[in-house]
Amino acid sequence: MEQRRLGQTGPHVSALGLGCMGMSDFYGPADRAESLATLSMAVERGITLLDTGDFYGMGHNEMLIGEALRSLPRDRLQVSVKFGALRDPDAGWSGYDSRPAAVRNFLAYSLQRLGTDHIDIYRPARLDPDVPIEETVGAMAELVQKGHLRHIGLSEVGAATIRRAHAVHPIADLQIEYSLLSRGIEDDILPTCRELGIGITAYGVLSRGLISGHWSKDRGGARDFRAISPRFQGGNLDHNLALAEALRGIAERHGATPAQLAVAWVASRGGDIVPLVGARRRDRLEEALGAAAMRLDAGILAAIEAAIPPGAAAGARYPDSQLAHMDSERQG
Repeated sequence: MEQRRLGQTGPHVSALGLGCMGMSDFYGPADRAESLATLSMAVERGITLLDTGDFYGMGHNEMLIGEALRSLPRDRLQVSVKFGALRDPDAGWSGYDSRPAAVRNFLAYSLQRLGTDHIDIYRPARLDPDVPIEETVGAMAELVQKGHLRHIGLSEVGAATIRRAHAVHPIADLQIEYSLLSRGIEDDILPTCRELGIGITAYGVLSRGLISGHWSKDRGGARDFRAISPRFQGGNLDHNLALAEALRGIAERHGATPAQLAVAWVASRGGDIVPLVGARRRDRLEEALGAAAMRLDAGILAAIEAAIPPGAAAGARYPDSQLAHMDSERQG
């Protein structure tokens, strides 16, 4: 698989990464054996970047990846971990903690659950409003010096915060939602990252399945994030599924699936962007891998832009209660 470098200072990684969140949380039940088989298949097929968060399933996702790593070539892989989100025993949310002492504490537990002596890219999941980003990044920089971390990343922060963080220590990449339905980063955040030499790992490239070609109105269920996502509600869902159908038409004319076209579109936005595919099953992973070899010419790109122009999605990408915690939304 093609390799891409995360920014000017980050590691070389596979052109597609595997987002592992859905194997533990947010999208309903997942099958452990199938998840492990999917992780193994991803590495066999050339994916080297595995993305997780210590709060996915309250540590479950890290333990799952840790189990997989025991039979995978750890020295050829890059593990990316988000930290700082606080959960409770009922799987609720209690805010964020990015104090230096908390950074060291979260890291110690992640290393144990993953069964590794270092994390390749470590990033706060959201900006902690009570802790200056300089303090958080400063603590992470000390952990880089000690060898516990290889690179520092950020997640869902705006341009001003990116600049402040990068002034303390080089930032390898920003992890942020980017898809045909979520293009807000193009205004300010993406240009800032490119000015500073910071890569992008793009999550939500299929808009949580909405433009995958596999979503229907009768899907969803308990403990599925999409049950509260504005884009999956009422008239918003009807509108967005119409966009998905338009994408399906373009994909079929070019011998691809909507999911492949959506992933390939994100990858086409620049060599500094690495899409994360959230496959939980081998068949979905196989489909996503088909995007790695796709090269979208000017005609296909123009057709996609005409069918799904910027701002075409109906509904916000998160509920208001979660958008309130997202620095990226406040600063562009």
